[in-house]
Amino acid sequence: MTIVLGTPGVDELGDAVAALREWQDDGAPMQLHPGDLGWFWRFGAEATAAAVRTWSRDGRILAVGLLDGRDLLRMTIAPDALRDEELAQRLRHDMTVLPEGKVYLEARKGALFKDLLSEDGWDVDEPWTPLSRDLAAPVEDPGVRIEVVGPDQAHAWAGVIRASFDKSTFTEERWHAMAAGSPYADARSLIARDERDNAVAAVAVWSAGPGKPGLLEPMGVHRDHRGHGYGKAITVAAAAALRELGSSSALVCTPSSNVGAVATYASGGFQRLPEIQDLRRDA
Repeated sequence: MTIVLGTPGVDELGDAVAALREWQDDGAPMQLHPGDLGWFWRFGAEATAAAVRTWSRDGRILAVGLLDGRDLLRMTIAPDALRDEELAQRLRHDMTVLPEGKVYLEARKGALFKDLLSEDGWDVDEPWTPLSRDLAAPVEDPGVRIEVVGPDQAHAWAGVIRASFDKSTFTEERWHAMAAGSPYADARSLIARDERDNAVAAVAVWSAGPGKPGLLEPMGVHRDHRGHGYGKAITVAAAAALRELGSSSALVCTPSSNVGAVATYASGGFQRLPEIQDLRRDA
C-alpha cells in the first residue's frame, strides 16, 4: 500500500494523539509525546492541526510529526516501523515540509530515515539531556504548598510561566486553549506557593495513559524567586501528580548546555539518560 502524508483536520487530531500514546514505552528513547501536542494546543485546535503531519499506510498511522515553529520538525515513528525501508524513503522525500534554509529535525533514535538524511548531508546539532524518574515507589513530599490549577487560577499559572522564560508571551487565554485540548484530559497544571502565598513555580504534566511514561512540559521558576529550591519542589510535585495519573515514569528533556536545569531535575530524583541530538540541515 502507498504511504500517504496528511495534515489532519481538528476532528482527526485524536487519531494522532492516540498513536503517540500507543508508542510511548519506558524502554524507548525520548520521543514525541502526546503532551508535546497538548502543550502546542495553547495556540488553539486549528493551529495545532495545521502543525501536525501524519504518515499512514493502509489506514494505519506510522509516523507523526509536529512543526514546532518555522524551522523545527519534531517527529516519532511506530516502534515496528523504525527500519521500514518504504517509510524511510518517503520520510526522506517529505522533508520538504520544512522550508529552505537552516532547519532542524528531532526524530527518534534508531530510525532508518535518519541514517538516510545523514547521507544527504544533514549534520548533528547541539546535544540534549533526557531525564527520567521511575514512579513505582511513592514520591516524597515536595516541602512546599502545591495547588492543582483550574480555570480560576489560570492567570496565576500564566504569570509564573511568563516570569520563568525570557520573551514568553504565555497568557491566561492560552491556558484555557491548552486545557480545552484532548491531551489535557490526562494532564495537570501545578503551582508552588511560598510561605507568603506567592506563586513561585509552575509545571504542566501530561500522562500518556496508565503504565506509560508521562511528560513535564513546561516547568518554570519565577525569576524573582530563584535560588530557594522551588525548582526541585515543583519537579517532585510533578512526579507525584504523574504517579497519581498512573504513569510508570516521568520524563523531561532539556538542552545539555542548560546545566542549571539538568541539575534541578537531578535534584528532584530524575536520572540522566544518554544524550540525544537533533539533525540540522544548513542553508
